[in-house]
Amino acid sequence: MEKRFEGKSAIVTGGGSGIGRAAALRLAHEGAAVLVADIQDDKARETAAEIVKAGGRAEAFKVDLTDIRQIEAMVKKAAGLWGRLDIQVNSAGLVKSQNFLDVSEADYDQVIDVNQKGTAFCIQKAGAQMIGQIAAAERDRQPASRSWGKIVNVTSISGRRGRAYQLQYAASKAAVISLTQSGALAFARYGINVNAIAPSVVYTPMWEQNLADKAKAFGVDAQKESAEFVAKIPMQRAGSPEEMAAAICFLCSADADYITGQTINVDGGFEMD
Repeated sequence: MEKRFEGKSAIVTGGGSGIGRAAALRLAHEGAAVLVADIQDDKARETAAEIVKAGGRAEAFKVDLTDIRQIEAMVKKAAGLWGRLDIQVNSAGLVKSQNFLDVSEADYDQVIDVNQKGTAFCIQKAGAQMIGQIAAAERDRQPASRSWGKIVNVTSISGRRGRAYQLQYAASKAAVISLTQSGALAFARYGINVNAIAPSVVYTPMWEQNLADKAKAFGVDAQKESAEFVAKIPMQRAGSPEEMAAAICFLCSADADYITGQTINVDGGFEMD
């Protein structure tokens, strides 16, 4: 496989499992040094160890994205380890499926604080680090002479339209689409690309949590409902974490230097907007 990210460093939040883990492994396989960040320290260490065993460079970092100081420490850690930060992948997130009328303030805040606020400040702190790395003469050049950094967010097709049973999750993922656009506008003059992917069904621990929540809240056969959802996907199957990682890595590569502010549906054709 081509080493598109040789000499680059990356942070992947949510890197302990699911899409984040697949993205961390793929980035490392293509040459990047990766800080695997996750609130589940044991899972982050497992991913980092797998990268190192395969001959790559990685370290684990425990982070709670509801704490801005920890986000700052995460970015500082990556820059300290490898001298710079070139890639930020914001994959960490929470899902909670509930009856709309049962959502409490605490339920709402829990998801919004991680998915929306956490992503916002990951973009901000990573962007500040990337801008600070650009030499003054280059920083003031308009237009930018090259791409100086890549930020990729993981949102969801749930952010494309409302969900009766995912009040706070759908709202947070819609916000990530907006945050992607805002970050792209703020950082375009510095040659920093900010994009996102919007998956549909991907069999990860988060998807399993979604099914468990729905079964508990509505008394439905969650596995049957999942199968019915997948049947509506034009390609007639769920996506894999590795397919999501491939899209993320494309957006992190030089092939995507002229793409910014975009949210790409990686969903088998479920959404076409």
